[in-house]
Amino acid sequence: MKTTASHDERIAKMTFASVYPHYVTKVEKKGRTTAELHQVIQWLTGFDEPRLRQLIEEKATFTTFFEHATLNPHAPLIKGLICGYRIEEIENPLTQKVRYLDKLVDELAKGRKMEKILRS
Repeated sequence: MKTTASHDERIAKMTFASVYPHYVTKVEKKGRTTAELHQVIQWLTGFDEPRLRQLIEEKATFTTFFEHATLNPHAPLIKGLICGYRIEEIENPLTQKVRYLDKLVDELAKGRKMEKILRS
């Protein structure tokens, strides 16, 4: 699925710090923990908790966030719809990575088992 250039640019400039509290709220409302959220983020990006905190404090954009990430080799197994887009059809690599993260957070909030979320 094709995203617009303005959509991709907006995502690139958005800071991880601005979205992170929404991730926390979403998972905690559904009875999941921040530790589980961090586990999911670490699986996708390779960031441990101190590095994650540092990126939040630096107000890293998603561009910077994913430039420093070591994407999990199983990330392409993340498929489905998120925000009206089919993840596997998103052409912009950065937008696709952000949607991978959104999808994992969504699955966590929906109560999916961790081994399924982590594609193990």
